Amino acid sequence: MTESVFTYAAPGLKFGRGASAEIGWDVQQLCAGGASRVLLVTDPGVAATGHPDRVAEGIRERGLDVMVFAGARVEPTDASMEEAIAFARGAGPFDAVVAVGGGSAIDTAKAVDLLLTNDGELMDYVNAPVGGGRAPDRPLLPLVAVPTTTGTGAESTTICVLDVLAFKVKTGISHARLRPTLAVVDPDLTMTQPAMVTASCGMDILCHALESWTARWFGDFDAKRPEQRVPYCGANPVADMWAEKSLSLLAGAFRAAVRDGTDSEAREQMALAATFAGLGFGNAGVHVPHACAYPVAGRVRDFRPAGYPDDEPIVPHGMAVVMTAPAAFGLLFEASPERHLRAASLLGGETTSGGPETLPGVLRGLMRDVGLPSGLAEIGYADADVDDLVEGALKQQRLLATAPIEVTADDLATVFRGSLHHW
Repeated sequence: MTESVFTYAAPGLKFGRGASAEIGWDVQQLCAGGASRVLLVTDPGVAATGHPDRVAEGIRERGLDVMVFAGARVEPTDASMEEAIAFARGAGPFDAVVAVGGGSAIDTAKAVDLLLTNDGELMDYVNAPVGGGRAPDRPLLPLVAVPTTTGTGAESTTICVLDVLAFKVKTGISHARLRPTLAVVDPDLTMTQPAMVTASCGMDILCHALESWTARWFGDFDAKRPEQRVPYCGANPVADMWAEKSLSLLAGAFRAAVRDGTDSEAREQMALAATFAGLGFGNAGVHVPHACAYPVAGRVRDFRPAGYPDDEPIVPHGMAVVMTAPAAFGLLFEASPERHLRAASLLGGETTSGGPETLPGVLRGLMRDVGLPSGLAEIGYADADVDDLVEGALKQQRLLATAPIEVTADDLATVFRGSLHHW
């Protein structure tokens, strides 16, 4: 018997220039018993822009006490999250949590909120088989997510992503209670993004939309009892609507936003595209490119991209995802040719040929136009690394389960080898 029910959920959403100035009022409304102490989580780079200080001051003007943790790590690890959790436990109690930053700060705030309200340690909740896969027993504090990058969609999702250092793998914690209570999307906060950050985050938007749009249809899963349903329920009519709109917005704004960071209209369209993609994939799910991205990011050696902290090697999440996307969508074409061609068309591609290389060709052209690396080889990987990368991707069964076909180790090896050089 197959599934006949899909679920859809989303945070409250406040969108528009200047929206971040209203967060003090928002926090007061979310705390039924009245808020007095708020924890604000950010990272050093975002803190340097002054945005978190302005948000904190706006909260204080409402008579609330704000404690700022500015030590979130870009591409967080289990160690960096445990540091944030220890800080929050020591400085608490708190009535609400506010995250100001990219996906890294928002995901760190999710982990902090989880461990402020539930017993145990971080690895107890990390997805199996890497961690214990435990579900939270208690509700979390209200979480207001304020993105300063346009891409991760973390303000909309139930996922908290991290690198587990001992295993050199990126994985996550997934539960409906991790979804922020309110997303405050203020395009003015994204104007400080460097070009490569815009390019990488934009590719995350793109893959969120494409993967949710091409995910396994919800009705093709086995029927589940209510308590068995997970947030990633497969492609469905509501998520499809968000994905399509996100792709069309991206097509018109992505190149312009990378080319000119002061283009306020392009920035606003990218912020909308990121929000829409998050509202889609946060329910439908993602699949092969994201599963492949986790070991690509987790096993990085020496790569240091422009626009990111250069104190240690890093493959930014969106960059890691899109590196394998062209080959992955080539692999998946036969599962739903019409969807692949529709996506290519929404992105402004030529679809006359109608073959499996149509969408991959559009993606490679876009990657090249926004200045991304030419493939896995440019970020430090070689054919000799493929088996190790496949092993890491196979650990992401939560994501691979959403793929429209059963993905084997050989399939993943083909994807990685096909991603070493795109041009």
